Amino acid sequence: MAERWRPETHTFHLPEGEMTITLKDVAILTGMPISGDAVIGPQTKPEGGWGPLIRDRLGFDMPTTTPIQGRGHPPLNAGQVSVPRLVSHIQQEVVINDETPEEQVERYARIYLIGLVGGYLFPDKSNRWIQGIWLELLTGDWDAIGQKSWRSAVLAGLYRELCTCSKVGAKASW
Repeated sequence: MAERWRPETHTFHLPEGEMTITLKDVAILTGMPISGDAVIGPQTKPEGGWGPLIRDRLGFDMPTTTPIQGRGHPPLNAGQVSVPRLVSHIQQEVVINDETPEEQVERYARIYLIGLVGGYLFPDKSNRWIQGIWLELLTGDWDAIGQKSWRSAVLAGLYRELCTCSKVGAKASW
């Protein structure tokens, strides 16, 4: 579909005519709110980088140099964080029951939310990386997360990635 995307009009050029994805389409598919504050995160890395933020808010150390399954990409790459590495952390050790501390349940829920946001709502063309700015937003105040206008952010993110993928010479990441 990226080959049929026209960045100048944000539409797909199909034999039937031009079509686009609207806020209503996103609402039907996701059920997310449009009202609320704009979804914006910090524009710069926190002091010390993403590693300390992951350790403090998610409770584990993310290695900064070990490649992911021989692909040659470290789990922390400039302004991005590896979604598979984050999700694999909880897949290895998740056992939630009545005795699981509330803090640990919350950490697992945040990692799952980061995986959802990075892998499904705001994927890049490789579907392996989440922008670091999302980490700060998604590991912050729970109530603030739910009060954001996620539907419009998802649509804007989709348009941005379609424009990136449709550029002449863009290489597939798979």
